[in-house]
Formats: sequence, C-alpha cells, structure tokens
Amino acid sequence: MSITIKTAADAEGMRIAGRLASEVLDMLTPHVKPGVTTEELDRLAHGHIVDVQGGIPAPLNYAPPGYTPYPKSVCTSVNHQVCHGIPNERPLKNGDIVNIDVTVIKDGWHGDTSRMFIVGEGSIAARRLCTLTYEAMWRGIAKVKPGVRLGDIGHAIQTFTERQGFSIVREFCGHGIGRRFHEEPQVLHYGRPGTLEELVPGMVFTIEPMVNAGRREIKETGDGWTIVTKDRSLSAQWEHTVLVTDTGYEVLTVSAGSPLPPELTAA
Repeated sequence: MSITIKTAADAEGMRIAGRLASEVLDMLTPHVKPGVTTEELDRLAHGHIVDVQGGIPAPLNYAPPGYTPYPKSVCTSVNHQVCHGIPNERPLKNGDIVNIDVTVIKDGWHGDTSRMFIVGEGSIAARRLCTLTYEAMWRGIAKVKPGVRLGDIGHAIQTFTERQGFSIVREFCGHGIGRRFHEEPQVLHYGRPGTLEELVPGMVFTIEPMVNAGRREIKETGDGWTIVTKDRSLSAQWEHTVLVTDTGYEVLTVSAGSPLPPELTAA
C-alpha cells in the first residue's frame, strides 16, 4: 500500500473529521470522574458521534485480520493498560489514569485522536507520566515539515522519553490515515535521524506515543484486544492527526477544549 497524498479538498474533509473527534473528548471531559464506568463513557461518546455529529465511530466492529470485531465505539485504557482497552462496567476510582481514544468517520474521512485523563487526584508520578508523554508527542509533531524523515520524528520522541527515565512501546505506532482508518506510512516513536520515508506536503498521519513508567515490554490480554505492560507499570498515550503542509505542519484534531501545546525547551 502506497502513501496517499491528500489534496486541499481532502485536507478539509480530514480537518472536519479531526475536529469532531476532538469535540467528543471535550464532551466527555466533565464526565471523567470517580464512580463513572468506561461503559458509560462509551455510551456517551457513541450517542454524541451518531446523534449529534452525524458521524460513525470507526472502532465499532473494526476487525483487522486476525482480530475479532472490536465491540465498542471508543477505546479506554486504564492505568497499566497501554492501548485498545475495551470499555466495561468497572467504575473509575480516584487516582486512576485513563486514555480515551476516539476516531470519527465523517463523510468518509477519519479523524483520530486521544487524550489522557487523571481521575480525581492523581499521584505526582502519574501526573508526571501524563504530562511528559504529552510533551513527547509534541516534540515529534514539532519535527514535521517537508524534507524531514520519519526517523527524525521517532528519534525526537524516543530521546526525550528515555531521558525522563520512561520507555517507549515499540510494537504499536502511528499511521497514515484518510479514507481508511490505517494507511501507510507507519510512524514509529523511536528511531534514528535521517532514516525512513521523507515527508512531503499532503501526507497525513497520526503521532501517538505510548510511554511506560517502567519497562517497555507489553502483552495482550485474553480479550484479544487490550494491551498491558508486562510489569504492570502505568502507561500513558496522547494522539493527534497531523497534516504535512508546504512549510511545516497542521494539527487536524483540535477543538475548543483541546489542551494547549507545551512550551518546548531545548533538547
């Protein structure tokens, strides 16, 4: 599968889908509190996407080769869950951290984004992990411009993350996105500068580092979807969908409630 280059009209469709995905997270934000279940958050998200936005939740019944259909409309990964956590009836408790990953299909285009939420009063360690994972994502985004290579993005994320004493999950990565949920290229969150594909205007892909407080090793649980840290250390992830422009980048998954980018200090 080759990398698809988006036209200006394509980018506008992606911009709309991306904003809608981010607005789902805005809507969910006040509901993420002790006592709520991730099942309830999924129900709220599904209703908003379908009934308010007139969209389709891309994860629902998504079934890549070798997988059973994903049963919910969003992914909710709690504490040591790395990604693809399936919403359930367990109430969130004070101090939990949870990643909510939303992908909206609107007029055939996919908008994909995720945020970390701290339930109630999180520990200093949990807050640090979430904050620095957010900065790691933005250090990758800040590298995006024509002529840069994907290895430059991965290297920026990896070196920053490992300097903090954290580890990068290697088995999952960002991806091209458009009319298909997952397209080329694969966007690794580790790597060497000057390697892999060169960025050109019109490329659209996600940057979504998964950062573990402990070791990087992961495993799949018995449900066939949920990925957890082997050492049960906390894991965090943030995700944006990014367009390569003529001079740099545009983040497509932004809305009124999006967290502001961090002030990046020199590496």
